[in-house]
Amino acid sequence: MESREFSKLGRSVSVVGLGTWQLGADWGDVDEKDAHAVLEAAADSGVTFFDTADVYGDGRSEQTIAAFLKAHPGSGITVATKMGRRVDQLPENYVLENFRAWNDRSRRNLGVDRLDLVQLHCPPTPVYSSDEVYDALDTLVAEDRVAGYGVSVETCAEALTAIARPGIASVQIILNPFRMKPLDEVLPAALAAGVGIIARVPLASGLLSGKYTEDTTFAANDHRTFNRHGEAFDQGETFAGVDFATGVAAAREFAALAPEGATPAQTALRWIVQQPGVTTVIPGARTPEQARANSTAGELRPLDEQKLTAIRELYAREIAPQVADRW
Repeated sequence: MESREFSKLGRSVSVVGLGTWQLGADWGDVDEKDAHAVLEAAADSGVTFFDTADVYGDGRSEQTIAAFLKAHPGSGITVATKMGRRVDQLPENYVLENFRAWNDRSRRNLGVDRLDLVQLHCPPTPVYSSDEVYDALDTLVAEDRVAGYGVSVETCAEALTAIARPGIASVQIILNPFRMKPLDEVLPAALAAGVGIIARVPLASGLLSGKYTEDTTFAANDHRTFNRHGEAFDQGETFAGVDFATGVAAAREFAALAPEGATPAQTALRWIVQQPGVTTVIPGARTPEQARANSTAGELRPLDEQKLTAIRELYAREIAPQVADRW
């Protein structure tokens, strides 16, 4: 699989990574054996980047990754985790004392002395502009607790604020054929600054798989049920902020644009990785088969101009009116 460099970390990762939110919680129940099988399938398919967070299953996702890495020494996998969502979302909680405590917990969960990459996990907007926050993150690097740091954001404005900071190694942002706004300013700015872009929610919580109908339902403990209108966290994290019925209809049109031999999900991932400035995309997977199918997207031929134009027209007509002004 193609690799791309996080220039400020001095390491390369697979262009298709693995998001592991679903291995912790909020996507229904996941068996530990099944979780390990997903990690195994991804690694066997050439994936060298796992993204997790301390809040996923209250540490379960990190611990699952740790067990996998212990069983596979020398795998060369870069693990990015996130911190900050285990406390009240107030700017005053984003201080060095808490950063050290959160860092200690993640290092224990992952079984490492130093984290590869730690990201602030969609903190309150003022945090992105705080000199004290970046000084504290620099301290974590100086103390050899982390190799580098980045941020996960909800909005393009937050991303641009972070990219302007010299210590930022990465920005994680929602990017997919139903969320194109980052293409306008965020990706060019990141490319110019040498900041890696981690594209998350790449399939719009599964909408872009083309497998859902208007009658599809999800488990009660699945965020696609309990956060459909932003009841638990930012609405943009669920179906990329798109109304479910609108998304299902648009996904049918998108599926018709898939090249011969490619699934709609693979087409969405291929669209993402060919956007200039993207370092890696992190689809989740609940089964080994999904992990393997996702990984092949990086090996597909680039989408041609006709398909790229059709995808952009679909977004502009059906999706942009719902999401472009919000994030």
